[in-house]
Amino acid sequence: MKLQPDKFDVPTITGYGPDWVGLDGEKILRSVVVGSRGERFDFDCASWAELSDSHLAPLIAHKPELVVLGSGPKLRFPHPARAALLASHGIGLETMDTAAACRTFNILAGEGRHVLAILLIGVN
Repeated sequence: MKLQPDKFDVPTITGYGPDWVGLDGEKILRSVVVGSRGERFDFDCASWAELSDSHLAPLIAHKPELVVLGSGPKLRFPHPARAALLASHGIGLETMDTAAACRTFNILAGEGRHVLAILLIGVN
């Protein structure tokens, strides 16, 4: 699905599919973290089930208000300890399928919120 959002002065997810996301027109084929303040880095986690505290440490360092976890093509929830870790740092966690996470990221980033999105690509 191709998205055509209003032009924001923040990174924008411009499209997505089952094994890719588009970020400002660039096609990304691997899991990635995208932030509303320009953060972007690979996310080396094979699936939502393998998500650990060590995966979240780099996100905590950026001190976002919220982390949106795109769990792949289906809504899958990580272990509650992951949400508890983020909450202990004052960071919320919302989990949804990756397509919904892309749309939600654009809305929150466009509102000026400091949000990070974990977009799991190519997972079942």
